[in-house]
Amino acid sequence: MKKILALILFFGISIASFAQNKAQETAVKTTIENFFKGFHKGDTLLLKKTIRKDLIAQTTFTTPKGDRVLRSTPNVYKTLMDFAKKVKPTDDYDEKILSYKILIDGNLASVWTPYEFYNKGKFSHCGVNSFQLFNNNGNWEIIYLIDTRRRNGCKAAK
Repeated sequence: MKKILALILFFGISIASFAQNKAQETAVKTTIENFFKGFHKGDTLLLKKTIRKDLIAQTTFTTPKGDRVLRSTPNVYKTLMDFAKKVKPTDDYDEKILSYKILIDGNLASVWTPYEFYNKGKFSHCGVNSFQLFNNNGNWEIIYLIDTRRRNGCKAAK
């Protein structure tokens, strides 16, 4: 009888833990989706809900000559807000997220999102976004973002 109770307790805790993890994964994914919605629609209020003011952003790419570059965006929060204010409904660019790989440990989440970027319906480039998020008392906030950018080896480029 004790073994059965222990087994029931174990499965109950496992199911509750799984449900809690799924809820956190959904919250993290929603934060990233809202980031892109705010960015593409020029909605600074939505954008502000997804990022911290001390957000760090970088990009890495390889030049046609083969030089590897890491570029940082200074004061990215202000840059994003200024850009979002300039977005018009007629702007035709789209960053298609192909998948999400979400890892969470306590207050930290790491998310890997391969993407394809289109400008005026024409393929521009592809790469991967890597997000780091902080759980600020129940509100997931993007604290770090880095992406890769390339034109070769992309499915859409073929």
